[in-house]
Amino acid sequence: MSLRQKRREGEVDPFYDMLFNILIAFVFCFIIALLAMNPKAKKEGDIPAKAEFIITLSWPDMNPNDIDTYVQDPAGAMAWFRSREAGLMHLDRDDRGLAGDTINVNGKDIVNPLNQEVVTIRGFSPGEYTVNAQYYESKNGDPVEVTVSVVKVNPKAEVVYYGTVKLDRKGDERTAVRFSVDADGSVHDVNTLPKTLVPQT
Repeated sequence: MSLRQKRREGEVDPFYDMLFNILIAFVFCFIIALLAMNPKAKKEGDIPAKAEFIITLSWPDMNPNDIDTYVQDPAGAMAWFRSREAGLMHLDRDDRGLAGDTINVNGKDIVNPLNQEVVTIRGFSPGEYTVNAQYYESKNGDPVEVTVSVVKVNPKAEVVYYGTVKLDRKGDERTAVRFSVDADGSVHDVNTLPKTLVPQT
């Protein structure tokens, strides 16, 4: 009687058992790979978080005074501290000088000395944009020199404007820069002609 004939009926060959387990592992890995390659469906109306322009207003570190940013788009929408999202513009932070810049860590007060407001324009429409600075609140009565920069981000970083405006007293408003954007994103007609944006209340 041969060795094969001596095996009990129903006995499984270990070699075939090993091949079957390898096949199951391969199928499992294949399914996992398919799931990993299949991108998640985007939610309807999902907008990628990107910026076309970044507008930055800054004033001296540790200065206690509150300077506010106003940016108006070609449609007349305006981003400012009471309307932080307007059109495709967003005021990322309303900096109030030293107010709210102190946190307590392990019983010790830590002060953030940086005074800076940033507005991002996440998309654009053709037309003119205006950037103004206002001396909203004064803690010491001193004039404040504000540095303003406008950077076009796409397709590469390009400084559209960099300059300063001086705000002498509480309530002063100055136009830092006005610039126009074409449909293709090119910038022209950069100027500092005055234009009032602060609502009269």
